[in-house]
Amino acid sequence: MPASLYGSVVFLKIQDFARRSATEQARLRAQLQAVVAVTAAEIPPAGRVMLDSADGAAIVVLDDPRAALRLGERALTAVAAGLPLSAGLNHGALQLAGRKGAEGMTGDGIAVAASVAAFAPAARLLASRAFRNALAQAAPGRESLLSPAGTFSDPGLRAHELFKPDEKAPARRSLRYTAAAVVVAVALVGGGIALRNSNGQPPFVEAMMEKYPVWKELVQKVSY
Repeated sequence: MPASLYGSVVFLKIQDFARRSATEQARLRAQLQAVVAVTAAEIPPAGRVMLDSADGAAIVVLDDPRAALRLGERALTAVAAGLPLSAGLNHGALQLAGRKGAEGMTGDGIAVAASVAAFAPAARLLASRAFRNALAQAAPGRESLLSPAGTFSDPGLRAHELFKPDEKAPARRSLRYTAAAVVVAVALVGGGIALRNSNGQPPFVEAMMEKYPVWKELVQKVSY
């Protein structure tokens, strides 16, 4: 992978994270990791980079703005299971900072995505003009799925022209299937973390992990 490149960034922000207790922060971060694992599964590992942030996570999608948009929309379905997320999408410059991985990438593309997510209300997604342009180039006509949401200024007085998903656009069938998986992931991990000091898992969590071993692996992976 080159030292510098361009890509699409999905920034998932946990709302009011700093105001929450340490226990709740740990639970929400574990649930977010589960959501990222489920929603990013369709993107080949070579085509994405996962990054942690203080109040959320960023997923860099290297070659496919369409996949980045799907990932952001699907991640927000976790709100139905109690994970307070907002999402910001951007397309911009990225810089490798050492190895590929948790702290392996920086750049304006990520910084702007974080700002966009901060503007988004809970359970909503906003995208930058740069992302909309990248989507139009990758899949002409698909940019019509994003309609104007206004212009916002960040604390550095940098203006951002933002867009939101068109509510009149038809829902994708795959989104419904992934939404169910995301809700189950959040429920399983939330239950596992909340009761990790008790004698075993609650019956629902235990039954689901027996039926679907992948969830057991997921809970073990993100437990702290």
